[in-house]
Amino acid sequence: MGILSWIIFGLIAGFLAKFIMPGRDGGGLIMTIILGIAGAFVGGWVGTLIGFGSVTGFNLGSLFTAVIGAVILLFAYRLIRKS
Repeated sequence: MGILSWIIFGLIAGFLAKFIMPGRDGGGLIMTIILGIAGAFVGGWVGTLIGFGSVTGFNLGSLFTAVIGAVILLFAYRLIRKS
């Protein structure tokens, strides 16, 4: 996937993660994109480690994996911001 594809995929994954875990977080759209892109990497890495799958392109399995990674990162971000 190209960089533009990763940004679009990250935006979608970040938006869905914020929908799953609503709340007041700073950063706006840029933070959502970064969270989604990083979530795709984290989700793909964790998914590969446990044998679930990885982020391989625009498909539902990859989107699910990226969203789970973004939710994990959002949770960690909130823990760090709280302390």
